[in-house]
Amino acid sequence: MSTATLKSVKKKNAPKPSGSDLSFHIINTVMLVFAGLIVLLPMLYAVACSFSSTEAIIQNRVILWPVEFTLESYKAVLDYSLIVSGFLNSLLYASAGTLFAVCLLLLGAYPMSRPDMPGRKFFLVFFMVTMFFNGGMIPNYMLVNDLGIMNTRWSLIIAFSFSCYNMVIVKSYFSSSLPQGILDAAHIDGCNDLRFFFTMAIPLAKPVIAVMVLFNMVGIWNSYMNAMLYTSDPAMYPLQMVLRDILFVAQMPPEMSASLDPSKTASLTDIYQQLRYAVLVVGALPMMVAYPFVQKFFIKGMMIGSLKE
Repeated sequence: MSTATLKSVKKKNAPKPSGSDLSFHIINTVMLVFAGLIVLLPMLYAVACSFSSTEAIIQNRVILWPVEFTLESYKAVLDYSLIVSGFLNSLLYASAGTLFAVCLLLLGAYPMSRPDMPGRKFFLVFFMVTMFFNGGMIPNYMLVNDLGIMNTRWSLIIAFSFSCYNMVIVKSYFSSSLPQGILDAAHIDGCNDLRFFFTMAIPLAKPVIAVMVLFNMVGIWNSYMNAMLYTSDPAMYPLQMVLRDILFVAQMPPEMSASLDPSKTASLTDIYQQLRYAVLVVGALPMMVAYPFVQKFFIKGMMIGSLKE
């Protein structure tokens, strides 16, 4: 019997949904469509405004389609000399910072998931305290300065890369997907803890690793506060910091912009309404392109703890 025939037989023999089930599916579909529109419409509006003229934006004639199509805002963004270096810097910080952060999460979460680890409860409390108490901006600044990584790329890669909240998620995944029986069987076969971690724990943790990669990469890509605090060299600025500077120059008062190139300042000011939407699109586009490639693992990882055997 062919696969198509089997599917048709199953479909015929499937019980008809009850009234309550049908109502649930209808309500669920309506709510999902509504939630999707809430997310999609603002982005479509931003894209439409980035391709529309300043007059059309000011007059509120743009809805979901460009009015008086123009590329002036994107030309202004791409003409900015630091855009290329900012994009490359963001790629470096996002990739290296994500790799470092995920490695820390795995090294911290796996021992915390082992009930036979000495001092496990103490370390759990020690980590959990950092979720509720933080030294603040000035102590963090002093720490980065004392470590000798101020105004270096390391301040944007390794500083504050560990998240206790993410570690708890990874720990929960290890606890639910690595039962004690697997570890005991590996020990009987002569496998030590280090080998078990690399050959069993990490391969089984691919879904949660993909989720952590996405979380950390998006967080680092969208961050500009650390660059503002710990770097002063424009050559080290990430893309978000460069885009922030473009908007800052565009809305700068005339008395403050007198020392800058008048032609560039005037052009940015004239298209400020378009520019802020173009900046939004340019900053968000790389992560939007990358998301579909990890969506499958992301969905699996978000189901952590939802099913118990």
